[in-house]
Amino acid sequence: MFKGKNILIASVCTALALTSCKKYMDIVPDNVATIDHAFSLRTQAQKYLATCYSYLPNNADPQGNVGFLGGDEIWFPSEYREFDTEIWSWSIGRGYQNVTEPHVNYWDGSRYGVNTFQAIRQCNIFMENVSDLNKVVDLSSSERERWLGEVKFLKAYYHFLLLRMYGAFPLMDKNIPVFAEADEVKVSRVPFDSCVNYIVKLIDESIPSLPAFIADRNTELGRITVPIAKAIKARVLVLSASPLFNGNPDLASAKNHDGTPLFNNEYDQQKWVKAAQACKEAIEEAELQGFALYKFPATSFQLTEHTKTQLSIRQAVCDRWNVEKIWGNSGRLASRLQQTCMGRLTTAAASNTNMRAMFSATMKMAEMFYTKNGVPINEDKTLDFNTKYGLRVAVDSEKYLIEPAYKTARLNFDREPRFYADLGFDGGTWYLYSSPTQSDLGTYVMKAKANQYGGTDIGGGINQTGYFIKKLVDWNFSFTENGTTVRGYEWPEVRLADLYLLYAEALNEADGAQNEVCDYLNKVRERAGIPTVQVSWGQYSNNPTKYTTKNGRREIIKRERAIEMAFEGSRFWDLRRWKDASFEMNQPVKGWTITGTTDDTYYQVRTLYQQRFVSPRDYLWPIKLYNLSVNPNLVQNPGW
Repeated sequence: MFKGKNILIASVCTALALTSCKKYMDIVPDNVATIDHAFSLRTQAQKYLATCYSYLPNNADPQGNVGFLGGDEIWFPSEYREFDTEIWSWSIGRGYQNVTEPHVNYWDGSRYGVNTFQAIRQCNIFMENVSDLNKVVDLSSSERERWLGEVKFLKAYYHFLLLRMYGAFPLMDKNIPVFAEADEVKVSRVPFDSCVNYIVKLIDESIPSLPAFIADRNTELGRITVPIAKAIKARVLVLSASPLFNGNPDLASAKNHDGTPLFNNEYDQQKWVKAAQACKEAIEEAELQGFALYKFPATSFQLTEHTKTQLSIRQAVCDRWNVEKIWGNSGRLASRLQQTCMGRLTTAAASNTNMRAMFSATMKMAEMFYTKNGVPINEDKTLDFNTKYGLRVAVDSEKYLIEPAYKTARLNFDREPRFYADLGFDGGTWYLYSSPTQSDLGTYVMKAKANQYGGTDIGGGINQTGYFIKKLVDWNFSFTENGTTVRGYEWPEVRLADLYLLYAEALNEADGAQNEVCDYLNKVRERAGIPTVQVSWGQYSNNPTKYTTKNGRREIIKRERAIEMAFEGSRFWDLRRWKDASFEMNQPVKGWTITGTTDDTYYQVRTLYQQRFVSPRDYLWPIKLYNLSVNPNLVQNPGW
């Protein structure tokens, strides 16, 4: 327990009784005995700085990222015996959220949730002590300023995590003293707009103290910079401007006990204007510091443009510290995730238990990707997808995408490069660095029927839909009959492509110029290897003027985000802020009949699950009932 005179209670106490909170006072970095000792010297203070970073969510973990299995992109086999506990995010995806023990609980830090109030408490302790010039006496003024800026940003970010889950929440600007009365601990939720303003204020205050770039790339990659701070500010303001929180009548009943509304139910167009400006500033800062859309570098391997484009798409996520990753989380490496996604690509590897293939893309996502002409499959007037579930035989000119003479679904032909980069499927090629020919001719091919190497079931390790998630597997992944070599990569918390699409969305909603909106969409589409919005819709769509209207562009932007950000956890939050989850999350999860051993038995669409999303209840997380009982000043979110 802390023994110094600056003893503070964890801000998590806002939701718990005073006596139950004291156990959190024992949490200090590296078993440091007192707060005074923790901030006596630079070495000890640096450990506390690391503690403030340590609460960042593990978004690279199959269980830790709620966006993986909590939405409609990825499905999972019912036997998940090698995972150590229930997959709480998948419980959300199946409609099992509850108020007794909420899943992925960021309020209390349970069921794979981050204890955000405890994280904020640690940030407050750090800022109070490092701001005191009589402490950490061997810390230079420039480093002191930088560290305070980093932690101020982290404090804002932890508040943001609460914001997108719960909407309104209690602000913890300072920790509550240990000698506080019990009533002082029982705080109320603060209105949403005030929470947004507070987070933005913290970020703005942190920016002058942050470095523009990381100079020491050997030891400091992943620490907060100006581009990161501006990117998260943009994300906060886009969330604030989105339909869930901007004039949403479904939240009108949410009020504190004194009648204070927690959400403003009047639409405010200026929120989109502010969001667009923040996105623009974030992009300009990122580009100024050298960030750009990733392009696969030159190699001695003999690769076609098909494969180079696919590798540009895949490696934008998987290539370590590439130029597109504005924020890579160095403490969260994607290693287990790759094994969870990786399919078995040879007969010899059919019994390799490190290639689990358990993350499966839903049929909905397979159909989401554009045609090779850059428009949805139901809009392409030059390609017939009316028999999308029918079968077709691949021809030699398609050999870099599908094995020649192999029979597979019509759905798998004539698709955009992101389809082939992101998804593995029966008959589809899967290029890796270890390709037996060191070229993309004669490379690995996924064969996924139940009697083929890719369709074997190893203790529940099986793909449930017939679509494998190739995007999250580094092309350096290698395997033998019995083992694998995985090069873990830092999780991309923010990519430049994400910022481009957020800016296009905000600008469109702020009634920005059509051409500029399309320009930022086209930046992403050019890397993806498809025509511009204007060419695709003008020449190939049965709705050629779609991109010329605000509503039409909104639909295009949403689909572009769904495709470009697929399987990274973004769609889970997008569907909520757009208020589209009530439709999308009430659809059946479908896939191929993976038990089939022939073309006719495998290529039958089956329903794996009927998802359930209760609106408006499920748009926001519930506050645990126990917290409401010990703090009567807290009010529950609507529907719970």
